[in-house]
Amino acid sequence: MNDPRPPVPGIRVEVPGTPGLLLTELLVDFSGTLALDGLVLPGVAEALVSLSAMLRITVATADTFGRAREALAGLPLNIRTVECGEEKAEIVRALGAEQVVAVGNGSNDVAMFKAAGFSVAVLGPEGTAAGLLTVADLVTPDVHVALDLLLHPRRLKATLRA
Repeated sequence: MNDPRPPVPGIRVEVPGTPGLLLTELLVDFSGTLALDGLVLPGVAEALVSLSAMLRITVATADTFGRAREALAGLPLNIRTVECGEEKAEIVRALGAEQVVAVGNGSNDVAMFKAAGFSVAVLGPEGTAAGLLTVADLVTPDVHVALDLLLHPRRLKATLRA
């Protein structure tokens, strides 16, 4: 079957002592991760545009403030509205779990993190759910650092090595 999504080169994450990761999909939460009060955080749109040259991007959101589609209009990504965390995990599996990097901050991101090949918890302006920290592969101080690490994956080598 032909994949209707555009091809992307992906991001290769070298982890010493492991086969490493080839990530082709970014599944990211909206409220509290990319946005505060329904408004995209400064600098995030530009980072997403840069990442879209390497990854296919999907935003999964319960759209707490009802602004996600408007806030993300014109960006090279897909938006999926979800009701619960398990729906986010289903999206991960549909995208090809081992090639998905998941980024989020909330309790409803736990199932998504467990299903994804790689996961990054962000300590955002709305805080981070404690339970998410126990299943994340990496924790960053904010979404800007998380997206920047994907743009510069060699920075992950030292952090992830056993």
